[in-house]
This record gives sequence, structure tokens and C-alpha cells, in this order.
Amino acid sequence: MGIAALNSSYTWRPMTVGDLPAVKALADIIHPAFPEGDAIFANRLALHPGGCEVLDGDDGLKGYVLSHPWLDRSPPPLNAVLTPVTTPTTYYIHDLALLPETRGTGAGKAVVGLLAARAHTLHLPNMTLVAVNNSVHFWRRQGFTVTDDPVLEAKLASYGDQAHFMTRDLT
Repeated sequence: MGIAALNSSYTWRPMTVGDLPAVKALADIIHPAFPEGDAIFANRLALHPGGCEVLDGDDGLKGYVLSHPWLDRSPPPLNAVLTPVTTPTTYYIHDLALLPETRGTGAGKAVVGLLAARAHTLHLPNMTLVAVNNSVHFWRRQGFTVTDDPVLEAKLASYGDQAHFMTRDLT
């Protein structure tokens, strides 16, 4: 069951295989500097369906989120197919993408709260992500902090020069 964002014209709901072409189209619009192939979206949905949601609007999809259990301080490179980890140590947000008209509606905050609740049910100590496109301020408002670690620099290379690894403690 999806959750309603603060603006009643948008609703988060679980992503389905049928949503994948629209999700890929949104990704191409929202993140043109970070292209990922069709297989990546299908892989994330198969990897952890409970972490994949779409934002429905009156006239179609307006955003999506891809997330999954993963290994802390080990962000996967962009455009890489993943296999499940046996002992996850973080809940990783691969991508939260919203069309400009949805920003400021509370949709992002609503889905981050949903993901935090899911991470709690999995008994994971934190949530992690790589912030791109000047999104650090949004993520800070959601309780994330920048994690400075020289070891992460090489792992962030595929995300661009302005990428920041961020963590939100859930304990």
C-alpha cells in the first residue's frame, strides 16, 4: 500500500515491472548526467521490491525511489547490476528522483520516512546514499550528514566531482 504525500494530488505506491519504462524515462529527464541502463532499474526492483516506489500524479508518474539493503561505506558504482548481500549493514538509497513540479510538496520527505521505517524493520543501523545534483541540503533536512572518508573518494568517482556520501543514523 502506498502512502500519500502532503500534497493530495501525489501518492507513493509500490513500483511494478510495468512501471519500469516510465521510471527509466523519468531518470533520463531528471538525471541526464548520470545515465543508467534499463537493466539497472529492473535489477533494483528484483533486488529489493520493498524499497522501490513510484510517485503517482493525476497525469502519470512524477518520481520514483530505488533503495535496498547493502554494505555500509560501499556505494555501488553507477550503472552496475548488483547481487544481494547476505549480511547487509545499511539501507542504501540508490536514487530518489522527483520532477520539478513535485519538489516542495512533501513527497520526498514522505518517502524518506517510509524508507526509514523499512530500514528499522530490517534492523539496519543506518541509511546511506550518495548525494548528487546539489541535493545535500535536502538530505540534511532528512537527518543525513556528510560522511568524510578518504577511502570513499574512489568509490564516488562514477557519481561526479560534487558527490557526497551521506549517512542517517537509525539507532
